[in-house]
This record gives sequence, C-alpha cells and structure tokens, in this order.
Amino acid sequence: MFEQPTLKEVLDVATANGGDFADIFIEEKRTTGIICEAGKIERVQSGVDTGAGIRVISGDTTAYAYTNDLTRKGLVEAARIVSHAAHGTRKEVSLNFTGAKPLVDFTYKERPDDVSTEQKVAVVAAADRTARAVDPAQIKQVIVGYADVVQKVTVANSEGVFVEDERIRTRLSVQAVAGAGAVIQTGFEAAGSLCGFELFDRCPPEQVAAEAARRSVLMLQAKPAPAGKMPVVMAGEAGGTMVHEACGHGLEADLAQKGLSVYGGKKGQQVASREVTVVDDATLHDRYGSYRFDDEGVPARRVELIKNGELTDYLYDRLTAMKERRASNGHGRRESYQHKPIPRMGNTFIAPGKLDPERIIKDTKEGLLVKKMGGGQVNTTTGDFVFDVAEGYLIKDGEIGTMVRGATLTGNGPEVLRVVEQVGSDLGFTIGTCGKDGQGAPVSDAQPTLAIKQLIVGGTSHTTKPPSGQIRRI
Repeated sequence: MFEQPTLKEVLDVATANGGDFADIFIEEKRTTGIICEAGKIERVQSGVDTGAGIRVISGDTTAYAYTNDLTRKGLVEAARIVSHAAHGTRKEVSLNFTGAKPLVDFTYKERPDDVSTEQKVAVVAAADRTARAVDPAQIKQVIVGYADVVQKVTVANSEGVFVEDERIRTRLSVQAVAGAGAVIQTGFEAAGSLCGFELFDRCPPEQVAAEAARRSVLMLQAKPAPAGKMPVVMAGEAGGTMVHEACGHGLEADLAQKGLSVYGGKKGQQVASREVTVVDDATLHDRYGSYRFDDEGVPARRVELIKNGELTDYLYDRLTAMKERRASNGHGRRESYQHKPIPRMGNTFIAPGKLDPERIIKDTKEGLLVKKMGGGQVNTTTGDFVFDVAEGYLIKDGEIGTMVRGATLTGNGPEVLRVVEQVGSDLGFTIGTCGKDGQGAPVSDAQPTLAIKQLIVGGTSHTTKPPSGQIRRI
C-alpha cells in the first residue's frame, strides 16, 4: 500500500528524539451493513475509512497519534508529534522486508466486495421470512443484521518488521421476539467468520433465523427457574461466554501486570481443575477471531494459557512483552488506526476432553443444563460474575426435563474452573465483538460440554452482582 522508503522516513522522524520502539499502522477499511426490521430493509450502509496511527514507546511512556492524511507530509507531521514524548538514544531504523512470515494462511473464496448489494439484501430478507414463518402467530418482531468488512493493513516498526495483510470478515445476526399474552421472550443467533460470502454455504441464513425464532417461541412455555446452589452442565453449544469473560480477560497481560486480574502473578500455579486446559488460537480456520498477523505485525499463533489446570502463559502485545523482556505472542489488537494496540483475545476456548457429552448429562442426577448463554457482567479483578441463561433445562435423574426461563449463573471464574468435574469431547463456538478500553474486536469463544459441581442458580432477584471495580458488562 505504501512505499517502504516513506515508511522508513516516518519511523526515522518518530525516533528522532530517542525511544525504545516505534511503529506505524496504516489501514483501509471497507464496510457494508444492512438492517431489516419490521419486515422492511431499514438501512443499507457502506463506506471506506482510511488512516494511520503512529506510536513511540519510551520507557513507561507511550505516545500515540493518528491521522487521515496519508500523504508523506501528513504522516511525517504525525510522527513529529509523537517524537516529542521520546527520550534517550536515537535508534537507527532498518526495515527487513522479508522478516515477517505468517504461521498460517487464509483464503477468501467469495469476496464480499465482489457480491452485489442485491445478493446481500436477499440473504437478509430470507432470514427475516424464515424467522417469521416459524410461528406467525407468536413471532412479533424480527431484526436481521448483515455486515462485512474488507480491511487492508500495513505495519512497519523500528525493529525492521514490515507486514502487509488483508482481513475479510462476514457476519449475520438474527433476533426474534415472541409473545403470548403478557409474556414476551427473545431469541438470538449469529454466524460469522474470517471469510467472505461463502459463509452462507455452511451457515445458511434460514438456519440461523430458524434457531433464533425457535428459541424465542420455546421460551414462552418455559417455567420460572428455581433458585439455589446446584450442579450445572454447560452444553458445548452454549458457547464460551463464561471462559471468555470470567477467565480470558484475566489472562490478558496488561490487566495481570496492573494488578487488575485475579490471575496476576500466578504463572506456574494450579488455578483450575486438572481437567481444564484453556487455549487462545487465532490461527484457526473459519473462525471470527482469527488473523494471520496481529495489529503489531506479529504472526498469530496458538497459546496455551492454562494446561491441565496450571497457569502457563498470558496474552501479550509488544508493550506488555517488553516490560517482561520477552517476545509478544501475537495478541496486540486494535479496533482501528484511531486506537493503540492492547492485549486482546482471538479465539479462546476450553480444550475438549474425552467424555461423551450425553454421558455427562446421564451422570447428572439433578441440576441445570445450559444450552445457550446470554449477557451478564464480570469483575476482572476478583473473577466474580453474573451471567444470564438464554436457554436452560432442568435435569432430573440424568434426563433433560422442563425448560426454564429467568435463570442466572452467579459465581467466581477461578473457583468454577476448579470444580469442573467432567469435560466432553465436543466443542461449540459462538462469536461476538469484545469490548475493552473503549475498543471493539471480533472474537470467538468456545467450550466443550462441562459438568460443574455447583453454581448459584436463580432469577435476577436471587443473585448478587459482583462488587464494584473492574466490571465488564457483556
């Protein structure tokens, strides 16, 4: 996208007054968004955003500036601004144009920028029709959202890294609202991946819509959830919301280094059941949180965070890695050129075990089966959480029984991981946009079917919220 001598000049200016590290991140992002509500296409949006962010790290100080002016003059001016925050010996910049190679490659079979707006609208309309047809009498509202992003980036830094990359992501979400008398219930389902329009070959819009509508209609007949401590089986299809929020964020190096994580300073210690291994792997094919390189030009890789219950690593960007005199493990991510990179998850999951998921349910005398997680909140400092259950069933004598609504799960992330008794052989993924420090990043999370010895289950009136502090709402 940019001439390498220009990038070298910009980095030379950024480090003119010294500094330990400097980089430039240049982005061109093309987006399309379509919303269908009340049976009508309400909005079709498309646009292009381009810009560059320039950073200088000097000791404990980080200076960051961004600009939409991608001329040589504009980039040099932004570099001059951040250079004033640097001090120390000036470093010579020498770009190694062959230094960065990805550990994995991805292909895009049907680029969304080659697909007409009419085809995209047809996908949205098909999802809307399907959801409404599940139960025309009880489905009261359907909202369908389609989005695609084509992002081209260039990254260069004072250590000689030069990377050019392209990321394409496509997503479809469906929310269905069902009503019967005074009872209103909502169902939600989404599909998305690091891929093009071929997403709908394996995730037809009709399938996504039918699942959202099915859930909303079923919930109308659900009984109020009982309250109290009980065993909980988390189905693989429930997705990894709990591991992402109650565990994953606490394993991001910046929170651990600042003392804002319950996992801080515990590397090498047993923090979970020996049945539990937690991994973040941004190299997985066809996952929403995947990438070849992070936003600092570091190749993506598989990182084992917890192995057989022992904390083995954190997620690092370059800044947090520099503080510990180690290399980044490829998790420096940013929402756009307007944001500096921070440690972020990609695809985070509890690794599958060897047990048959159905056997785990059969082995449960009584408890709650969670088939779909909802939103909630977590205190990253303590690990305390409250999560909603979007779809849940009571288990009685090893059989799936009554569907319940209004259920919540209250507990502590590390404590829950310690009382995981059985781990299934399946693995179910969900997707989302993870928020942290005012930035959103596409992620996936997953888990196998898990048998948890005990959690507090109940409606919102029976639960306690986490104490104030580093609280994240999902």
